[in-house]
Amino acid sequence: MEITSEKILHALSFVIEPDLKKDIVSLGFVSNISVDGNTVFFTVQVSNPAMHSRKRMEEACETQIHLKISNDIQVRVDVVGMDKEKKESPETRKVLPGVKNIIAIASGKGGVGKSTITANFAAGMAKKGYKVGLIDADIYGPSIPIMFDVENQKPGMEDINGSNKMIPVESYGVKILSIGFFAETDQAIVWRGPMASKALNQMVSDVEWGQLDYLFIDLPPGTGDVHLSIVQAVPITGVVMVSTPQPVALADARKGINMFKLDSINVPILGLVENMSWFTPAELPENKYYIFGKDGAKELAEKMDIQLLGQIPLVQSIRESGDVGRPTILQENTSQALAFEEMVNKLENKLGK
Repeated sequence: MEITSEKILHALSFVIEPDLKKDIVSLGFVSNISVDGNTVFFTVQVSNPAMHSRKRMEEACETQIHLKISNDIQVRVDVVGMDKEKKESPETRKVLPGVKNIIAIASGKGGVGKSTITANFAAGMAKKGYKVGLIDADIYGPSIPIMFDVENQKPGMEDINGSNKMIPVESYGVKILSIGFFAETDQAIVWRGPMASKALNQMVSDVEWGQLDYLFIDLPPGTGDVHLSIVQAVPITGVVMVSTPQPVALADARKGINMFKLDSINVPILGLVENMSWFTPAELPENKYYIFGKDGAKELAEKMDIQLLGQIPLVQSIRESGDVGRPTILQENTSQALAFEEMVNKLENKLGK
């Protein structure tokens, strides 16, 4: 009887990876197949590299080959832990499986409009037809519920494969989860670092996010515990930094960028968004007043070799849109909506359509 790679793969397709609940062939975990007489050799990756896990996988492979091909075959399987590429793949990672791109939105200091930028990124990608989620991780100032007009809503609960999972609130095609859903509007959230980190981990792991093209995470301003916790807990695709053009904000933005570039963190910087680039009054739509300075973030992007994703004007309707819970990018053919659309298009192209 001829033993072929096809027969071996067919037999191994009945072996299920215990943590990922999928067969090892469809996961691409089988490699280096060879046959020498009546002995077959191959390598299998597993998500849990512990000795007992490797032994169980070895026994499962041997059992299926004996059942599906022949009991006379000698099986020599090398069971190894997942390589880095597999660990970060949406199909095989344990954290947020099925989420293709996880984008953190950060700022060096508060008050630069980071949450406004995040809301318009999320709404803009959903407007393009992508499946989008948004985690409001700004523990001390959650504003996303107001910006999406869902401040009075609460996440649902559902039993998913024997585990209780939160179901995100949805608005404008965006699945949303915020710490603001679990506190009264006027209630101050006073947490130490470990409590905040635990809450964030729950918003990642105890939620049924499903299949998403983009998951945006609105980080707190500055650099601290929450940022480190997110980076350690979530396989972030990259970070977008937000700043105004003024020197004080740019100094903090530079620190934030350098934090994400540290060897211990090492998260790619996808780009920089300059918010409040200029003021244009409604009665003088052609005029630009550079209240916070001109092209500061643009120049910083050039110095640090980072892409400038957009320059967003300081326009009253952007503030009004956030306050009434309808992101500006959903407006039709206004100059401010077009500025947000250009920003979204650049991020989309950066990550590859």
